[in-house]
Amino acid sequence: MRTHLLTLTVALAGAFAGSAFAADGMSKDAYKAAKDKIEAQAKSDKKACEPLKDNAQDICQAEAKSKEKIAKAELDAQNKPGPKADEHVRLMKAEGSYEVAKEKCEDQKGAAIESCKKDARASYDKAKAEAQLATKGKSEKTMGAGKS
Repeated sequence: MRTHLLTLTVALAGAFAGSAFAADGMSKDAYKAAKDKIEAQAKSDKKACEPLKDNAQDICQAEAKSKEKIAKAELDAQNKPGPKADEHVRLMKAEGSYEVAKEKCEDQKGAAIESCKKDARASYDKAKAEAQLATKGKSEKTMGAGKS
């Protein structure tokens, strides 16, 4: 009976320690496996762009790179959650949208290209400011919650 109790105690302690570790982030092996999966998907996405021609290929490549950056930022946020990680995800999404939008502008002609790129930049700047503002707001709420 005493042996069973000791075994049960050790098993429960291990389970709680494992769940506490998981709350702090992912294991190194799980993180590496997820990162490798993201990189394999990115490689596949980029390869799918090869048959395309001209600007369609450039747009496809920009979309693949954007998807990879966002997925890696989300993985990092899962591994080490917090306001800065959330901000990084939002910034990567804004940056990815901007890069894709710039490539799509190349399909325009003449002055429309510059106008398109200016609009894309304005959207990017707005999204970037909103991401930083959201992080600042979360930081202030966190700091305010500790005050009594």
